[in-house]
Amino acid sequence: MNPLEKITPLPNAAPVRTMRVFIRDLILPCSIGIHQHERLAQQRVQINVELTCVEHPAINDDVDNVVCYATALMGIKAVVADGHINLVETLADRVADVCLADYRVLTAKVRIDKLDVFKEAFSVGIEIERSRSDR
Repeated sequence: MNPLEKITPLPNAAPVRTMRVFIRDLILPCSIGIHQHERLAQQRVQINVELTCVEHPAINDDVDNVVCYATALMGIKAVVADGHINLVETLADRVADVCLADYRVLTAKVRIDKLDVFKEAFSVGIEIERSRSDR
């Protein structure tokens, strides 16, 4: 017997449709780092965010029915402008929290690159992924 034959579908259970909203290569000046010279001057960070969102059943060309990347961008800018942060891990976690504040966002993948740390490397940084169930 095929094990799939034993599965009984849930009544009225529609599949969840998702979409991805992203912000790529956002470069902002940021007060970040544990070293004294990093506290004295801002440095450039590059932020990439990918949000997996529940898709509204009827988008209907209405901005209220989608996760707005402009709103996410403003939230990210507010986090960066909020004052000195020691670790890129902390910045990434705060960015993920801002994105997950929208109940339609299921997961937030956040990548933070510090662009001016080593002359031999284009960037250094981290990438995290957080989901609604992590909160």
